[in-house]
Amino acid sequence: MLKIVFGDVDNSIYHPPTYFDNVYLDEWITDPFSVKAIKDIDKSDVIGPRAIDSPFLGSISTKELSGGVKTLILMRFDESGKIFNASACGDNCAKWIVEISKKKDLTINLHHIMDFSACETFEAYIINTDKTVHSYQEYLDEAMKIEER
Repeated sequence: MLKIVFGDVDNSIYHPPTYFDNVYLDEWITDPFSVKAIKDIDKSDVIGPRAIDSPFLGSISTKELSGGVKTLILMRFDESGKIFNASACGDNCAKWIVEISKKKDLTINLHHIMDFSACETFEAYIINTDKTVHSYQEYLDEAMKIEER
């Protein structure tokens, strides 16, 4: 299930891309989930665990992936118990966050109201208000009640 907490929270990583650069494992990059996310978000192809073919930048290293992709990969594979700031992602990562949360319990931190409107199904537990929402509209209604972001 997806759990969302708005505002600052203990045990969170405010800038996931920097954390990613220091903890990622090569096998995370070549996993089919990462290959698909990198293709969708960065429009790039994984050549190997340390080489990415970008249509915009040419051959790049894993550390040059976008912050959104790095955050998604952390959400999928990191087992440290850290909460990642999903506001480091663009709204194009929303469907991937929902996808990850269907396979594992995932708690994210937001400092803005992320646009989940493109997700076919959406359910989340809003920690700040102790309420489960079952649609994007319910999420918006609940998120608007929260002052701290």
